[in-house]
Amino acid sequence: MKKLLSVIMAAVLCMCLMTACGNAGQEAAAEPAEAETTEAANTTEPAKEEAEDAEPAEEENAAEEAGESEALADGVLNVGTNAEFPPFEYVDDNGEPDGFDIALIKAIGEKLGVEVQVENMEFDALVAAIGKKIDVAIAGMTVTEERQQTVDFSNPYYMAVQYVILPEGSEIAAAEDLKGKAIGVQLGTTGDFIAEDIDDAEVSQYNKALDAVNDLVNGRLDCVIVDKNPALVFESRFEGQVTAVDGAQFGFETEEYAISIPKGDTALADKINGALQEMMEDGTFDALVAEYIEGGE
Repeated sequence: MKKLLSVIMAAVLCMCLMTACGNAGQEAAAEPAEAETTEAANTTEPAKEEAEDAEPAEEENAAEEAGESEALADGVLNVGTNAEFPPFEYVDDNGEPDGFDIALIKAIGEKLGVEVQVENMEFDALVAAIGKKIDVAIAGMTVTEERQQTVDFSNPYYMAVQYVILPEGSEIAAAEDLKGKAIGVQLGTTGDFIAEDIDDAEVSQYNKALDAVNDLVNGRLDCVIVDKNPALVFESRFEGQVTAVDGAQFGFETEEYAISIPKGDTALADKINGALQEMMEDGTFDALVAEYIEGGE
């Protein structure tokens, strides 16, 4: 009997050991499965982040394919100008930018169905700000190869030539007479570029063309080089003190004004060019010329 009991006890003990081993094996096997599940979850998250990052790029591509400009997506066109260039841009009695260019870009915005917000900046800072701080710039800006390396331009909207403002009674009359002279220019303008190439000229750069003309009147300069329309405004403002002479007399070539836009934004260029064309056909453009340029400031 004792022997039989011993056999039974041994069998029970054996079964318990086998059950314990089986459970331990299942627990050990479960751990890698859980680790694999965690790894899979962690692997999914970067993929999700990559997908989220890709969404804006996909939206931009979709906008480009649809012929839309990101600059107009928020319904606002942010415009930079330099309100020191009458009659194209100046500060009105309320302290706000006004002038032909400002009226023109606002009329374009109306045709495009967007709000136009204008920021007055230094002229020399405009090109660098396009596509960052502002969407476009309009400031009596001449299309040049140098600027085209950084920005694109709309179709030209105005043909202009540089003028030379002289003190009343000055003997300066030709390009040769400008050599070695003290010349005032507005920083970053075509007049600035022209003056750089005049032999032995002492060039003074100003943020405002008006400051240059004031120095001319006070005898600190021999002449000022600036675009035709501002030159005529200054001649009227300082009547009897200065004379504005056509730049053709000095060999200056005709220039084209255009709206500068972000490099490669063909959708925005197309929309602006389309609005310009409409304005030239429906008489809006001519009305602005008559009001701001032919009528003066």
